[in-house]
Amino acid sequence: MKVLLLTGLGALFFAYYWADNFDPASLQGARVLLTGASAGVGEELAYHYARLGSHLVLTAHTEAFLQKVVGNCRKLGAPKVFYIAADMASPEVPERVVQFALDKLGGLDYLVLNHLGAAPAGAPARSAQATRWLMQVNFLSYVQLTSLALPSLTDSKGSLVVVSSLLGRVPTSFSSPYSAAKFALDSFFGSLRRELDVQDVNVAITMCILGLQDRSLAAEGIRGGPSIQQS
Repeated sequence: MKVLLLTGLGALFFAYYWADNFDPASLQGARVLLTGASAGVGEELAYHYARLGSHLVLTAHTEAFLQKVVGNCRKLGAPKVFYIAADMASPEVPERVVQFALDKLGGLDYLVLNHLGAAPAGAPARSAQATRWLMQVNFLSYVQLTSLALPSLTDSKGSLVVVSSLLGRVPTSFSSPYSAAKFALDSFFGSLRRELDVQDVNVAITMCILGLQDRSLAAEGIRGGPSIQQS
């Protein structure tokens, strides 16, 4: 699974950068706020930015995992790395995270939204309480972070990268609240891209749609009963 993840991530970077005549030097000194940075795709993205010499603010739910990633980023050459542990299920947290990044970096060139909260398949995950939680973590916090960071990104003519899921394009069984949040992401950022274009605001929006799923973890989630996790 890790090999597939790294291969897919490499292909994603290659396709994006090749299409836009990407110059790696453009990320030297870039100011990046990356969410969901403690594991998986977010962790690997942090290492890519570190290798390219970006200044980083990393955030995720678990501080111990963040500290490990921060240490690795420093070893890889990132000139500045800061972290802030944050629970995106709390509506007041996105403002604190963006303000922390602005204070530490003096502005933003990239906002990379990658955090998620996932409930296992089954009836309990379709409750109103679970759905509200999932929508806050997987959609509303994205909207809040974007709205708060957009003035700085506008000033820097920066970029907004949103990591989403194929479940935001193709619904499947046992994923209704999660899929609803991902559909909302796709619609919101698709509309925002057009609005910024009409307003002549030079902020790029890139949607990264991931389609791989570890079926063993999904099966274990079904067997294990209701719980909600965040990264």
